[in-house]
Amino acid sequence: MPPTTGPVHPPSPHGPFGHALADLLDVLLPTHCAGCGTDRTQLCPACRHALGASRPGPTLLPWAHAAAPYADPVRQLLLAHKERGALRLAGPLGEALGRAVRSALGPRAGLAPLLLVPMPSTRAAVRARGHDPTLRLAAAAARSLRRAGLDVRAAPLLRHTRPVADQAELTAAERRRNLHGALTVLPRANRSLAGRQPVLVDDLVTTGASLAEAARALAAAGLPAGAAATVAAAGPLRAREGPL
Repeated sequence: MPPTTGPVHPPSPHGPFGHALADLLDVLLPTHCAGCGTDRTQLCPACRHALGASRPGPTLLPWAHAAAPYADPVRQLLLAHKERGALRLAGPLGEALGRAVRSALGPRAGLAPLLLVPMPSTRAAVRARGHDPTLRLAAAAARSLRRAGLDVRAAPLLRHTRPVADQAELTAAERRRNLHGALTVLPRANRSLAGRQPVLVDDLVTTGASLAEAARALAAAGLPAGAAATVAAAGPLRAREGPL
C-alpha cells in the first residue's frame, strides 16, 4: 500500500537515483497532482491508488482490454501526460498499460516474446506536443512487463499513409470511414516482429476504430495482432474471469 503522506513518484528505471531526482524536482519546481490538484507532487497517493486499483477488462472490442474507465482521475492523468508534458507520469501509466496487456493476453502472455506496437502519432502532433505520448507509454509498459519476468520490447511499426480528419465530433461509423486504409506497416516490421507476438497499445479506446484500422494494417502485412491494450476505455469495462 502507498504511504498516506508525502509525495509518491512514478517508478523509475534508474532506481533510487530516479526517485531522488523526482524528489529534487518537486522541491525546485513545485507542482500539483495531475489527477486532483494536490500540492507539491505530480501524482498524489490517492490518485496513484485509483490508477492501480482498477481491474483491467475487455472493452467494446473483446480483444482490446483497458486498465481503467476513462474517468477522473485517470482521465486527468492521461491528459496531463499527453497534452501538458507531465512526462514522469509515463511510469505509473505504463504500469497500468502493462496490466491491460496481461489481461488481454491471458494465459498467452508468457508463451512467446511480446512486441508492443503503439498507435502512431502524426508528425504534426509530435511536433506540437514535443514528444510521442503513446510511444513513451509503450516503452514504459514494456519496462514494467520485463520487471515481471516477460520478454517484451516496444517498437513504432505503424505510420499514416494519408491525412485524417479530427475524430472528436465523428460518429463511430464516420470514424471507421475516416481511418480505413490510413495506416500501413513500416518496411522494417518483418525483421522486428520475427518470433514476437504483436500487441497493439494506445492510451485510450473510444469506438475502437483506430485499433481496428491498426489491426487491419498489421494483418495485411502478414503480422496479425492477437490482442490490444489501452490505459483507459471511454465506457464501462466488461467483467473478466480468472486472475491476471
